[in-house]
Amino acid sequence: MKLLTLLVAVSAFAITFITIAQETVNPGGLATIRGAATIDETRPAEKLKRVIKDKNPIARNYVHQPPVIPHQIRGYRVDLNSNKCLNCHSWKYAAETGATKISLTHYETRDGKTLSDVSPRRYFCLQCHVTQADAAPLVDNTFEPVESLGHE
Repeated sequence: MKLLTLLVAVSAFAITFITIAQETVNPGGLATIRGAATIDETRPAEKLKRVIKDKNPIARNYVHQPPVIPHQIRGYRVDLNSNKCLNCHSWKYAAETGATKISLTHYETRDGKTLSDVSPRRYFCLQCHVTQADAAPLVDNTFEPVESLGHE
């Protein structure tokens, strides 16, 4: 009987403590690039940024910088069995389509051996290349390109 009374008292105390704690705890605010939101709030996703259609290649800022993609790629299939990018950018089709050829480095293995087809380590294009979007910078940027690339 004493044990039952003790369990009821502890349960009542715990329920009271949890209720008070929930009322007094500030859910907190979280400041992110998308703005401030409380932790328990689910905000709607931002609208997708407008992708620039078929623009000239965008200048690079440093040696070996992967170029950005100057066209829409939504719906492109790049997986183990298929790579839509290679339909235009492979050496076989680039002249025919007018697309930029992929770099010779994409045909090399880690050991420097040149393959007849794209190296497996360079097959998934979106690991390095991103679509250029018409979007304002998220943070201030004071990066200066290297002089040897001829930027002003």
